[in-house]
Amino acid sequence: MREIVLDTETTGFEPAEGHRIVEIGAVELFNHVPTGRSYHQYINPERSMPAEAFEVHGLGDDFLRDKPRFVEIAMGFLEFIGSDSRLVIHNAAFDMKFLNAELNWAGHTIIAGERALDTVALARRKFPGSPASLDALCRRFGIDNSAREKHGALLDSELLAEVYLELIGGRQPDFALSVSASTSVGPQDTGEWRPYPRPVPLAPRLTEAEAKAHSEFVAGLGDGAVWKRLG
Repeated sequence: MREIVLDTETTGFEPAEGHRIVEIGAVELFNHVPTGRSYHQYINPERSMPAEAFEVHGLGDDFLRDKPRFVEIAMGFLEFIGSDSRLVIHNAAFDMKFLNAELNWAGHTIIAGERALDTVALARRKFPGSPASLDALCRRFGIDNSAREKHGALLDSELLAEVYLELIGGRQPDFALSVSASTSVGPQDTGEWRPYPRPVPLAPRLTEAEAKAHSEFVAGLGDGAVWKRLG
């Protein structure tokens, strides 16, 4: 199962008021394991960056002026997230309304709402009454977020990926028994884990004296002894 952990940074809170996306960051998971693939893009919002947004993101007009517009990066973004991968987003309603507004303005089909999994809702179900911000969840799970001085989409998506894996049961919720098809799992790469014999058998831990004593003990138990019936 492919999942995309995603975050956006914007100029404000409402696309209906003319606010735009200025940054997108995303990382890929396959069967709940990070693949190392990521997407990161700064975007020219085609408007000035409000002072309060600059304080949060550290992205100013001069920095964003030469960046591509959303319409220019839309196809690359859509190719990265794919057509059916689950989108894991913290406060998904916020990011989805901005992404779909931008896609609509750029003439693309919007993303179906059911593709998004909201980690805020997931955290609140798991820890009722506890803070569900990304920083609070990082502290709860002992995830180092010391580099998060400003909100940045790629860093936040990387932190969210760690938080999400903890929320669903740990960083390896399936004990690494599920692997991607690109991972070598043995002589025949089937993409599914299965056991293989040891190339060199383990050395016995019984001494010769212990083995002899056991054989003598079993010999005295008669033909009904489980060791004799099962070999």
